[in-house]
Amino acid sequence: MKNTTKAKKIIEILENEYPNASTQLNFNNPFELLVATILSAQCTDVRVNIVTEKLFKKYISLDDYINANLEEFEQDIFSTGFYKAKAKNILNTAKLIKDNFKGKVPDNMEDLLTLSGVGRKTANCVLGNCFEIPGIVVDTHVLRLSNRIGFINTKDPDKAEFALYEVIPKSKWIIYNHIIIEHGRKICKSQKPQCLNCKINSFCDYFVKNN
Repeated sequence: MKNTTKAKKIIEILENEYPNASTQLNFNNPFELLVATILSAQCTDVRVNIVTEKLFKKYISLDDYINANLEEFEQDIFSTGFYKAKAKNILNTAKLIKDNFKGKVPDNMEDLLTLSGVGRKTANCVLGNCFEIPGIVVDTHVLRLSNRIGFINTKDPDKAEFALYEVIPKSKWIIYNHIIIEHGRKICKSQKPQCLNCKINSFCDYFVKNN
């Protein structure tokens, strides 16, 4: 079976399995999602949401971030890990958005990549969830499952992203992110994938090779 055909079948099954799948990060506007996504690096969405619940009440406007005290901000996000780099990137990004983009989060990949701490994963997350611009967010779940299923054969997130564009229909790029992440959290876990309980195991290279 061709990967494109397999992808359509898998997506159909997982859309039915997870009809309410969406980003798990809480946000009210594009900048808040940008902040939350930067914080999510090497951190769980659950932890990020705990932190941002207070953070987004304390820092409301772009100027609040621009005028923030770096050491205080570091403590505000401390529990997300790598807090020094994340704090520096977030506060610098706020300044760049005000200076270069008239205070609005860019709605295109090229401009988003000029912001501190923003790579393709973060940019695609913002573009898809805030501007409905299709892209595939390659996080650890998407990378793991896409390799196991057999869609790709690479551990490099950027290479994986472009390889998946050749397999996944463009109209499904955004939902693919959500349903694969949901499936990765609930069934296709890193250490002990629950293959026998998996609704797509008959299409999965990993299951076929190991059972």
